[in-house]
Amino acid sequence: MERGGYLKKWKGKIPIALIYPNSYAVGMSSLGLQLVYSLLNRRDDVICERFFLPEESERPVSLESGRPLNDFPYIFISVSFEHDYLHIVKILLAGGIEPFAGKREERQEGRPLVVCGGVATFMNPEPIAPFVDFFLVGEAEPILDDFVDFLAENSGTSTPRQLSLEAVHKFEGVYAPGLYTPVYDKKGSCSAMVPEPGVPARVKRLSLAKCERAGHSELLTPLAEFSNLYLTELGRGCSRGCRFCAAGFIYRPPRLWDADAVIEGLKERPTEVSRVGLLGMEMAGGTTLDHISGYILESGCALSFSSLRADRINDGLLNLLSKSDLKSVAIAPDGASERLRRVINKGLDRGDLLTAAGRLAEAGIFKLKLYVMVGLPTETCEDLQEFIDLVAAIKQKIDAIGKKRGRLTEIYLSVNCFVPKPWTPFQYHPFGIGRQLENDEMGTVKEALTNFREKISYLKKGLKDVANVHFQADKPENALFQALLSRGDRRLADVLFDMAVTNMSWKAGLKKNELRAEWFISAGSDAKRYFPWYIIDHGIEHDYLWQEYLKGLRSASTEPCDTSICRRCGVCGER
Repeated sequence: MERGGYLKKWKGKIPIALIYPNSYAVGMSSLGLQLVYSLLNRRDDVICERFFLPEESERPVSLESGRPLNDFPYIFISVSFEHDYLHIVKILLAGGIEPFAGKREERQEGRPLVVCGGVATFMNPEPIAPFVDFFLVGEAEPILDDFVDFLAENSGTSTPRQLSLEAVHKFEGVYAPGLYTPVYDKKGSCSAMVPEPGVPARVKRLSLAKCERAGHSELLTPLAEFSNLYLTELGRGCSRGCRFCAAGFIYRPPRLWDADAVIEGLKERPTEVSRVGLLGMEMAGGTTLDHISGYILESGCALSFSSLRADRINDGLLNLLSKSDLKSVAIAPDGASERLRRVINKGLDRGDLLTAAGRLAEAGIFKLKLYVMVGLPTETCEDLQEFIDLVAAIKQKIDAIGKKRGRLTEIYLSVNCFVPKPWTPFQYHPFGIGRQLENDEMGTVKEALTNFREKISYLKKGLKDVANVHFQADKPENALFQALLSRGDRRLADVLFDMAVTNMSWKAGLKKNELRAEWFISAGSDAKRYFPWYIIDHGIEHDYLWQEYLKGLRSASTEPCDTSICRRCGVCGER
């Protein structure tokens, strides 16, 4: 059923377990996991086998050979989402691996080395840092081969501590948490990370500078969430600079692969696969999309994607959508009002959204998904009412089109609770509270949850009489746990361990470990505040993020990033 996997003999090879801490269906939809799996298995001296989250009480075994986790001297983990942090601990425990790196040496003979990467870890690695020997910070291509060579040459003769010291001096982009000690202030916040003598104060995030062939699906399976869909990336990062979006900051500088590189990636598609998914549609320009769309049409393929920017819909793309028989498309206003879209620097107005909805309905779309966030900085009920009015206006526009063709387009509204993410301008803003808090202020979990529930209820009530609008909302408690994990520090490792061992709730875990959620998610900030994720060096000036936060509070816009001339944030050189 699966195409593209590797089955190798073990003799004379370096065994590496590659864990995706979720189900097979979710993991096999991750292009990052597939990239690492392929890079490792292309080496003749490596055998890399995959592990996924097993069923409760089952022992994790590799997909390829059925071997147990503790047969592998190297355990690599690819983690994309904070909610999978708990699964990491569960998989290690179920596989007979001591979770805490500092205890593995004393408790486990022939201890494995745990190496972790993935986008969640270069946003903020700290909540899982006590479980990990090494983080590879950033994109895999610039470092993976050299790091595997390093492990093969040195791990048999060096202690884990010696290996850590050698690695951080040899490589940029390698973070060995055991060489750093966190410091906490009286307010319960992490105030510094102190490296051992001679160890770099921060760890540089690595990125791929050029690409001749775009990243693409290496394995295909009908059991993935995107069943038998051949994925190809259009680039990495995004130049728009939306203030809520971590990807627009942690992947800087934004890189849009040229159309030829994308087409080279598409050419690797197995001939029997006819569905193509493009990742990064939000950043692609019209000319690039036209070129790629033409190739996809000539190849007889159908197009699929997660969402479109409302102001990037052109005739060529609409023609491809129509011929792909695609019936469902998502666009993301994200902010409820035009003012809020300036706050978040989204760059879309009411006219963009109405025009996009109308053109998509005319192209044959029967299911229009709209994504919006509640709980954004400075948000009021007036903003929410403007969104209710916008949905009604979109419905009126697409209904007129639907009546002419004999079938109406339905609207599926997804309402999500805003979580202030690391490395965005809104990292300074408290979770669930509309107003800015001073450095000596602290909001409460109760206030945040109440605000979210009231806003979701306001939208639901305002839209209840609009026909063919399907309403789905995030649970505020789930968003709170996500905020805790995304903004937390090493103290959360004990909470995750207790949750994995005893099945206690995260609230009970915080209480057991004498921690308060407010320390991580609701504290006020100023320009000088230290965050635990500052151990990573993305090249972004902290003052730039602070000034962008203040601009957002003023509803002031910032132009998209042009890497040929822009020096605002510090990533591309001196400001």
